Amino acid sequence: MRKLTGRFQRPPILAANTPKGPWGGSGEDPDGGPRNPWAVPPGGRKAPGKSTALDEFIRKARGSGGGPGEGPGGPGGSFGGIPGAPGGRTLWAIGAAILIGIWVLYTSIHPIGPQQRGVVTYFGRYTGILDPGIQITAPAPIASVRVLDVQKIRTENFPEGSGENLVLTSDQNIIDLTYSVRWDIANPRDYAFRLAQPQETVRAAAESAMRAVIADTSLDQALGSGRTGIEQKVQELTQAILNEYRSGVRIQGVAIKQAAPPQQIVDDFNKVTVAQQRAVADVNQARSYAQQVVARAQGEAAQFDKVYEQYRLAPEVTRRRMYYETMEAVLAKSDKTIVETPGVVPYLPLSKGQAKPLPPEITATAPSATAGTAQGGGQ
Repeated sequence: MRKLTGRFQRPPILAANTPKGPWGGSGEDPDGGPRNPWAVPPGGRKAPGKSTALDEFIRKARGSGGGPGEGPGGPGGSFGGIPGAPGGRTLWAIGAAILIGIWVLYTSIHPIGPQQRGVVTYFGRYTGILDPGIQITAPAPIASVRVLDVQKIRTENFPEGSGENLVLTSDQNIIDLTYSVRWDIANPRDYAFRLAQPQETVRAAAESAMRAVIADTSLDQALGSGRTGIEQKVQELTQAILNEYRSGVRIQGVAIKQAAPPQQIVDDFNKVTVAQQRAVADVNQARSYAQQVVARAQGEAAQFDKVYEQYRLAPEVTRRRMYYETMEAVLAKSDKTIVETPGVVPYLPLSKGQAKPLPPEITATAPSATAGTAQGGGQ
């Protein structure tokens, strides 16, 4: 059997020399080759001023091998020890570019809702209106967009809170008036540039219009059926004032919630109201009686005219008929005895006849005359 020689010869399993670790020697001989970075020098402590392989590796990883006290990036603060790592200025440039990109996207893209409009200005000068949708403009501060809700109905209440709103009427009466005004935006451009304080302007115009209309309205109209007319007039007058300002505001409506006398004079006001109602009732009653009397007189006059026409056509017949009718009306209520001429005997015993009882009104009004008539009849 032939033995392998040269490079094909295997070393003996048990060698006389102690095998070295992956870091070279066992770490006990400082001159025996590469030192184990994890080994502790003889004596248990590291010699002052001397660095191990681990320290050198960490220093190389941090920087370019500068001396103690240098920063992570070496003298220039850069990460020269790591291949391809950017420097400090490059990082600042990248961060600034990211912030600028975010700012450009945030100020250039404008989502406009269906009920909104966007007023666009370039360096403070008006350029147009953005319609609903995703709109793009130049970034700020070159362009700016003011988004306005043009379909929102805003309501102004007068007065604000629970206070009083005293208004003077045309007949020198004071009432506590509570009302509201509804409005929206009709022209976004005028609304954005013509009015510095839109809400205060609308309130001032509405209050001025209401006081002007109430000043030409009586107390009864303000408290009663005249409210609808007052609301219409106030709406028209307020809109006219705002149109003169070119405010871009549209008045949707005015509603009077309450019109009442001030709280301090409620009792006195109620007394006046009761007296006025009583006076009106008396006047109406007098007018009704007057109308009845006039109607009766007119009926009698019309009847007389008819009789006169008949009298002109037949005077004698009409005169006799009027006489008969008058005698019938007079004798219908009196006690009487009718004697017919043919067949009358010389002596008529009237005392045996029974007298007809007189009506109660004649008995009550003329008792002496009744007694005299009865005595004469007995004779």
